[in-house]
Amino acid sequence: MTDLETLIALSREYGSNPDLVLAGGGNTSVKENGKMFVKASGFRLGNITEEGFVGMELDALRRITEKKYSDNEKASEAEVLADMMAARLPGMTGRPSVEALLHALFSQKYVIHLHPAEVNGLTCGRKGRDALESLFPGRAVWMDEIKPGYTLAMAAYRAMTDYKARTGRDLDLLVMQNHGVFFAGDCEKCVRALIGEFLEKIGGLCTVKADLEETEYDRDAAARIACLVTAKAAENGSSVFFSPGSLDGFVEGSEDALCAFTPDHIVYCGHAFAAAERRDDIEEQFSEVIRAVDGFREKYGVLPKIVCVKGLGAYACGKTHKDAETAKALFLDAMKVFFAAQNFGGARFMAPEMIDFIRGWEVESYRKNVSAGKAEQRRLEGRAVVITGAAQGFGAGLADAVCREGGTAVIADINLEGAKAFAGELREKYGADAAFAVGCNVTDEASVEALCEETVLKFGRLDVFVSNAGIVRSGSLEEMKYDAFELVTKINYSAFFLCAKYSSRLMKLQTRFNPGTCCDIIQINSKSGLKGSNKNFAYAGSKFGGIGLVQSFAMELAPYRVKVNAICPGNFLDGPLWTDPERGLFVQYLRAGKVPGAKTVGDVRRFYESKVPMGRGCEVKDVARALFYVIEQEYETGQALPVTGGQEMLS
Repeated sequence: MTDLETLIALSREYGSNPDLVLAGGGNTSVKENGKMFVKASGFRLGNITEEGFVGMELDALRRITEKKYSDNEKASEAEVLADMMAARLPGMTGRPSVEALLHALFSQKYVIHLHPAEVNGLTCGRKGRDALESLFPGRAVWMDEIKPGYTLAMAAYRAMTDYKARTGRDLDLLVMQNHGVFFAGDCEKCVRALIGEFLEKIGGLCTVKADLEETEYDRDAAARIACLVTAKAAENGSSVFFSPGSLDGFVEGSEDALCAFTPDHIVYCGHAFAAAERRDDIEEQFSEVIRAVDGFREKYGVLPKIVCVKGLGAYACGKTHKDAETAKALFLDAMKVFFAAQNFGGARFMAPEMIDFIRGWEVESYRKNVSAGKAEQRRLEGRAVVITGAAQGFGAGLADAVCREGGTAVIADINLEGAKAFAGELREKYGADAAFAVGCNVTDEASVEALCEETVLKFGRLDVFVSNAGIVRSGSLEEMKYDAFELVTKINYSAFFLCAKYSSRLMKLQTRFNPGTCCDIIQINSKSGLKGSNKNFAYAGSKFGGIGLVQSFAMELAPYRVKVNAICPGNFLDGPLWTDPERGLFVQYLRAGKVPGAKTVGDVRRFYESKVPMGRGCEVKDVARALFYVIEQEYETGQALPVTGGQEMLS
């Protein structure tokens, strides 16, 4: 491999380990023939490619240490940035990392910058410097907390120059208070050995550790509060609930509810968090959370990215689900650092003036914005959409359409393994937040309740519930068994009641705390819900009943801005419901003699196609368009929208 290819492999290895980097960050570089390739701002080490590195001229970078810049701090940072941009090799367009200059100061070929939680227990420990000197006497340089950027680079330059004058050696281990550690080596084996030795020695001293395992908690209360937190703290973005074992210990032990251990913690999860007391009465709990969020905003001028409820858990907030998950990861890392620091004299948070500097630092703002990217606004952007029976067939097609339009599809299915596999396909196709799977038996009340709670706990919202799971059992009055009739009714009719009951419970809170918005409950009904079906009465009856529920629920939920509608597709002739060779409707209808004179399933298909004025069966794209319409319109509720190609026309 080339030196750059070796660096990419190292970067991915260390960068994909969440115990070693924060928010996909960290920094790496390699030097060759007077050039240095360093990670560009906004890229993640874990999946970095050659495009994520900026080529720079080493001599031009090093000349920055010899140049005199403005005495005005902001002006000097801008001047240094201009010189760093000018030091890029021809054709390079990426923005150099703020730490590129520091990388250039090391003489070694490879430089790896990491911030492992246990190491930051030392860098953020009150006695961290003493511990470092004990572990690596004369081998490492400790730098006290200092502003990042040019100021840090120049301080490092002086420290490294002094180290070489004292020892006659080039420094290969630089430890920065409340920041992280730099490792340097002339070969891959050298830098790996140094990292391994350092982590092993630090880890050997960390006997006190955070417990991040999820604890038992009141799921009902947590889900209800999530609706409030998303509206109040995430401004109708997204929130993620978590309940690690050491949370209360951290909340009680942190000074002024701080989590400002390093610049990355400040940038991604905030320098502090809001803390609310636990209340048994849910309305009192709502008031307590509102007081905590409002108090935080009044004190700091911004909304909290983390809201803790003592004795329950915490909510990480963000404009998007990705932002919320990042905030959660950084807050959990802050907890790890806090408890690791107990092994090194107790936790030391960043100084107030340093916190203020990082909060307003242009370079960190740029890095965060580049990392987040600019997502194209699509029709369901940011919405959480539950679809039952979505592991295959019609439901899977609707889930794909939801993801394509920017929504997150919750694949709810009794076939959990199938749901997981399909959700994985959607994530690979549309991105990491596109879909996730939940096992659900729609005829089981506890299972449906858990589905709704799980959605809100993971996303902080439940915008659309699509009741799609269904079943067909055809036959004449003489042939139909009661248990088959009851099964169809239970899945197609009674289950819709359960889905509406538990989804609306949370939707009403969502619209209460976010006035002006609305949510949707949508039943995927059938043309058989609009007109009786010969020798298919169990199915038709359940669908007729479904429309009655839709109209009744719509009247009850309208004051809460929860719309309830049905979509009535025509025959989905290409789906497994019809084509399955053992239980498909083509086979069932052929056996039941529902189509006079039919000798083959082909005869049955042609018979049904001939009934449609548009000449074909219904397709997923037809229903998806109806789904988007039902969600986007704000005036209609209690309607049954036909999507039948003209086979059924309302009068």
